[in-house]
Amino acid sequence: MTTSALVLFGIYLGVGFGLRTYIQVRRTGDSGFRGISGSFGTAEWWAGALFVVALAAGVLGPISASLGVEPLDALSAPVIQWTGVVVTLVEIVATFVTQLEMGTSWRIGVDETEHTDLVTTGPFALVRNPIFSAMAATGAGLAFMVPNVVSLLGLLLLMVALELQVRVVEEPFLRRLHGTDYESYAARVGRFLPSLGRLAHSAPARVVG
Repeated sequence: MTTSALVLFGIYLGVGFGLRTYIQVRRTGDSGFRGISGSFGTAEWWAGALFVVALAAGVLGPISASLGVEPLDALSAPVIQWTGVVVTLVEIVATFVTQLEMGTSWRIGVDETEHTDLVTTGPFALVRNPIFSAMAATGAGLAFMVPNVVSLLGLLLLMVALELQVRVVEEPFLRRLHGTDYESYAARVGRFLPSLGRLAHSAPARVVG
């Protein structure tokens, strides 16, 4: 299962980052990569830094397993590992499909100087951040394929990184860029899951659901 986890992780990186970037360059002449936001040590910076660390842990989990780090007893059943395989395969596809749905507005990171369209159709009509939802599920699937402490720590870091990226980078940026259009959208559509994490229209700090 360790080899399978490494292969699927490689496919995930190749499709979600490599292939998607290639498509973006072919469409626009620009990679869409904007890097880590914020200055060193800020919440914005930590969001990007933790995401990089989480990706590294995704590789180190299977590698550590091959070096003898045992899976946790409670998660070592074959059915859990095979469920992880299925979830990973499905969510790799979901990540790519939701990335494509963004069209030329797709970015990794934000640039305060550029204007992109607010995408609210397709999977974005169900949740505001379907790419991140799919990435979180992919990370969970990979972790359960090789459920040792390294993999699970990587999953935890990924969840924290995604929460930070959305709450302190993406949402404030989209509010500044799209104003009431984004507020209305965020008031009716959940953050990562349908109906959960909807923002109160007139109170940026409050969350409904």
